[in-house]
Amino acid sequence: MQGGPAPVNEQTAPGRVGDVRRRNLSLVLDSIARTGEGKPSRAQLAAGTGLTKAAVSSLVADLVESGLVSEVGLYRDGERGRPGQGLELSARRGVVGMEINVDYLAVGLVDLGGNLRFHSTVESRNRGLAPEKVMERLGGLADEAIAAAAAADISILGGGLAVPGLVDEQRNLVLSAPNLHWEHEALNPQDLLEGAPLGVRLSNEANSAALGELWYGAGRPDFLYVSGEVGVGGGVIIGSELYTGPGGSAGELGHIVVHPDGPACSCGGAGCLETFAGQEAIFEAAGIPEGSLGGRTELLLAALVAREPRATRAVHDAGRYLGVALASSARLMDIEAVVLGGHFAVLAEWLRPALLSSLERYAPGLLDPGNLTVSALEHSGTLLGAAGQVIRSVIESPFEFLLASKLA
Repeated sequence: MQGGPAPVNEQTAPGRVGDVRRRNLSLVLDSIARTGEGKPSRAQLAAGTGLTKAAVSSLVADLVESGLVSEVGLYRDGERGRPGQGLELSARRGVVGMEINVDYLAVGLVDLGGNLRFHSTVESRNRGLAPEKVMERLGGLADEAIAAAAAADISILGGGLAVPGLVDEQRNLVLSAPNLHWEHEALNPQDLLEGAPLGVRLSNEANSAALGELWYGAGRPDFLYVSGEVGVGGGVIIGSELYTGPGGSAGELGHIVVHPDGPACSCGGAGCLETFAGQEAIFEAAGIPEGSLGGRTELLLAALVAREPRATRAVHDAGRYLGVALASSARLMDIEAVVLGGHFAVLAEWLRPALLSSLERYAPGLLDPGNLTVSALEHSGTLLGAAGQVIRSVIESPFEFLLASKLA
């Protein structure tokens, strides 16, 4: 995680002391978050932030009292002096990450340190279902996460809900999710976690997965995350920040036209990447019969291992057309790295040769093969990113959380 607020001296800074304290609370909490497993002491925080030891001690006291920070162990800052107590983001505070996709639902409980404490995924055919019905099903999974949190003595601060479509976060509105057959559908995500002080934040699935990769995965400052599900999505990270564009739709990789005379797409266009490299497109081209997602994936992998021509050709073509889309993206956005997630990660071994060949043909030298990687987060990236957005909001504005806690 890059950047962070600069320190302000509470004694000499102009303006209200309260504003200065807000900024410095964020500075200290952000510094603790960035050290990961380092567990800095108060003295180390003072040295790293430029604040006085007295100021740091006062700020840390508030953060510990609120439950956002925990004291752990004893650490010696140098050869002399008393050892200091280490500090870390609390494992007793958590956020619930949730995901609605076309053929499954998932939830995860993530503590403030980014550890996935509970994870559950169930297959669910959500295409064409009313949002109310899908939310009802998701509510059952959310209840499991709530129970897991109670069993682990974790207080839930809020939640993040990711969906495979364009969203208006402020109005809790799904603007367009073609693969779900949802258009301008209002959701009530707050109902999933009643009483959570920070509520539930709505987001796009691919963008959340990209943020999960940024914060808890590869951590590169600049990359394109490619989400492979029934649809194909993309999340653009530039300077360690998510780029969504003026209208919030940047990164719609699945709807780049890769074959002008290709088949019709759910978006209303034709020849989009999704029609060749989406999950359903690959299954159909490979001759995999209808069934559960897990069962179909196993059949596809078995066919690839056996080098069955139809399956091999389907994945080869998906890789080739993905390469065409990435070549265009590399030229347009000057991207240096790509991270593959979803079924692209599962199929990477068979997909990669055709993908690299396509990139070399259409964008020679623009993307180093070593910078084309597979996400190590497996199926938890979206959940981590959805939850992580709420966690980052706390780190960036802890004063508001402290105030809400005192008023509650």
